[in-house]
Amino acid sequence: MEEYILNHIDPEGEYLNALYRATHLQLLYPHMVSGHLQGRILKMLTRMIRPKNVLEIGTYSGYSALCMAEGLPEDGKIYTIEINDEQEEFTRPWFDNSPYASQIEFIIGDAMQVVPTLNVTFDMAFIDGDKRKYLDFYELVLAHLNPGGYILADNTLWGGHVTDEHVRESDLQTQGILHFNDIVAADERVEKVILPLRDGLTIIRKK
Repeated sequence: MEEYILNHIDPEGEYLNALYRATHLQLLYPHMVSGHLQGRILKMLTRMIRPKNVLEIGTYSGYSALCMAEGLPEDGKIYTIEINDEQEEFTRPWFDNSPYASQIEFIIGDAMQVVPTLNVTFDMAFIDGDKRKYLDFYELVLAHLNPGGYILADNTLWGGHVTDEHVRESDLQTQGILHFNDIVAADERVEKVILPLRDGLTIIRKK
């Protein structure tokens, strides 16, 4: 089914395919990269939302940021923040050598400290950082998100662990996702829906 889907959507593109392959060859935890299907969905959602400013928390190899950059309007900009400074050597050249270099600001640092210093309000945000801090990221983003803006939160089904009682009791990252999901579900400040895409993608709209 996955192969069928990939054969009936827009192609990944040579640059993204090269990045995807390099991620798997050179980085630890390559399963964290978004990939073809999720990348096309991120581009499509960005096209639909037409954000002027996008915030990404958790850059990793840069694949998702480049997909969102494809969907940006000409005056749009992505601020993508990665806490792991060892990631910069790999990721920055992929941004600098892309057609979207001028629209991507790649920042190494802790999003909790960086975002308040940017003096930017966002129309869209993609949360894909430390799962133990998802609720902190959520509140941070909401405070800097324009009314009517969107938050996309990745991995919110966490490989099915959210329904696994044994994992739920012992894994801090699963507990972080569970707490996030429960709070968002009850939060009347937003509208929300979970898509069973890949590892779970929650779409949240600020009222």
